[in-house]
Amino acid sequence: MREIKRALDTGKVGHTGTLDKFASGLLLVLTGKDLKLTQWFSHCGKQYTGRIHFGVETDTLDPEGSVIALAPPPSREKAEQALLKFSGVIMQSPPAYSAIHINGKRASELARSGLMPEMKKREVTIHKIELVNWTPPFADIFVHCSSGTYIRSLARDIALAAGSRAHLCSLLRTRIADFKLEDAQSGDDFSPMPVTKSVINALRLPWFEVSPSEAENVIHGKPLAPIVEGKTINFPVPPPLQPPTQDFSAAVFSGENLVAVINNNKGNWSYACVFAGY
Repeated sequence: MREIKRALDTGKVGHTGTLDKFASGLLLVLTGKDLKLTQWFSHCGKQYTGRIHFGVETDTLDPEGSVIALAPPPSREKAEQALLKFSGVIMQSPPAYSAIHINGKRASELARSGLMPEMKKREVTIHKIELVNWTPPFADIFVHCSSGTYIRSLARDIALAAGSRAHLCSLLRTRIADFKLEDAQSGDDFSPMPVTKSVINALRLPWFEVSPSEAENVIHGKPLAPIVEGKTINFPVPPPLQPPTQDFSAAVFSGENLVAVINNNKGNWSYACVFAGY
């Protein structure tokens, strides 16, 4: 992050999802006015490759923690059977050592002070999980999951389901939405990319096209209904099977310039964020 701030000569830089200290991989960084888009980037699905170390569980569920439990590693058959239980919508308890806030403090701060926080289970979605390599006591897995999924917790729970204990000893984030690690830039050779329609498509957001005069009305906060109603909604590829019936957000473009993101709540349009001076 420091390298990016220096390259752009700005302090207005933020990321869209942290990586644990022991982990590496893709990090999406927003700068300047594009920081307004953080909430939509933060809710994107992610893909990882990780290595589970069976037989040893740590309090942090990673290689930096203290050992709290030992158990024999499972057989490959038991490990594969356990993986099958973690596909689709599941309930997951986040790690105690995490950035989740509990009563105004991070869970990790409470844990380090000796107060083990109660980590309530929450719903996450595992779109795909598979065993890609088995070298006991290590197992390499691929995971495509929803935002908010902790792969450290997944490693712990897979081991328990297989009658063992484990921690995650390495983790690589390879994809966020349609953004891939192989296309990423390093901080030493960084040049920002504009928020184009293809970026909005990657976020799975629909978008409208407006004229320059209509864009000026949006920038000045004029009522949205007369501007967008009757216009074609451009859906991401592949498009949904039917138009959205629940609340949704949409981007507004004038040519290649992102003007705003707007919300539709029960058919009523409102502003989410405006990029003044686009």
